[in-house]
Amino acid sequence: MAQTNKPFIAVHPGELVKDEIEARGVSQKKLAEIIGIPYTMLNEILNGKRPVTTETALLLEAALDINAEMLVNMQSSYSLQTARKNKTLADRFASVRQACAAMML
Repeated sequence: MAQTNKPFIAVHPGELVKDEIEARGVSQKKLAEIIGIPYTMLNEILNGKRPVTTETALLLEAALDINAEMLVNMQSSYSLQTARKNKTLADRFASVRQACAAMML
């Protein structure tokens, strides 16, 4: 099994966007208005409660010049790391591994 380098702590891409708009002095409400999404949706993204979709990543790229592919990749990594830490899913993964290992004998 190949070993991969994973961040110790999962970082939601919304954190990066939040830092960027704060550094630029742009309000969340104004940015939401400019990119045409509800303020609550943007706020949930910035607070890590909602995922960054490809469409939202492209809108943020257009508005802030933050690479959309990077945001989508960050979201994917965050989602995978969060799923791996989920106890219910971890138990299910272990069960699947065990069943597949038994089939290979």
